[in-house]
Amino acid sequence: MAETYTERREVERPAEGEEGVLTDRRVKWIGMAVAGLFTAGIVFFLFLILTQFVDYDLLVTIIPQFVDALLLVFEIIVISGALSLFFGVLVGLGRVSNTGFTHGISTMYVEFFRGTPLLFQLFVVYLGIPALWTNSVFPISNWSYAAAIIGLTLNHTAYIGEAVKGGINSVPEGQTEAARSLGMSYIDSMRFVILPQAWRNALAAIGNDLVILVKDTSLLTVLAIPELISVFRNVNSATFDAWTPIVVVSVAYLVITLPLGKTVRTLEERAMWGTER
Repeated sequence: MAETYTERREVERPAEGEEGVLTDRRVKWIGMAVAGLFTAGIVFFLFLILTQFVDYDLLVTIIPQFVDALLLVFEIIVISGALSLFFGVLVGLGRVSNTGFTHGISTMYVEFFRGTPLLFQLFVVYLGIPALWTNSVFPISNWSYAAAIIGLTLNHTAYIGEAVKGGINSVPEGQTEAARSLGMSYIDSMRFVILPQAWRNALAAIGNDLVILVKDTSLLTVLAIPELISVFRNVNSATFDAWTPIVVVSVAYLVITLPLGKTVRTLEERAMWGTER
């Protein structure tokens, strides 16, 4: 007579004391041990750097330069981030548009700026646009600053647009049908029904892109903008001290990214209020 499923399970079940090597409890303790060793290594490395390789007399003298650079970076981040969010919503709406021309243009925009390096895009804006003025003087004097904002905005608009598109597509189609059945126009249904839900769905991806935007400002050193990496290079060239400015740069970026990440997590929690998690 054929064995039942229960009988087969009894045969296959290992005897007591003969469990597999990777039990749940062992995996838990292995994970804790690996995490502990990694943390201990990082702490030891930081202690070694801070006690043996950082020149605190030099640190006091260079901090004002890094503060100025940090303020400049923060200003560029705020302007570029706000513009990227605004235009990203428009690009995201274009990506889900039923109009072929609008959908095609927004798709080509996203594919170009996601498919080419940000450094290349910065060079196109910084060097390419002034080259168009062949018979006259380029009218903008502080072009490197403007080029930095334009380049970062164009690049991150594409990524935020894709995040908005994904957020819109994740909203159930019945929401749109319900809004239209109530007499709402397409614009009103998008404004009052779809986009609020899409924002909640896309918030994590948008927040991640804003953190990447902070780190992308390090590329602005190629535009001769006195941001954090430029100041680091100047200090290193003048003093031949690498670790002292490295520590300052690390802290400066974390001063921006850690509160930004905390803000995004808080917004996610507020957006998820009242919903099943």
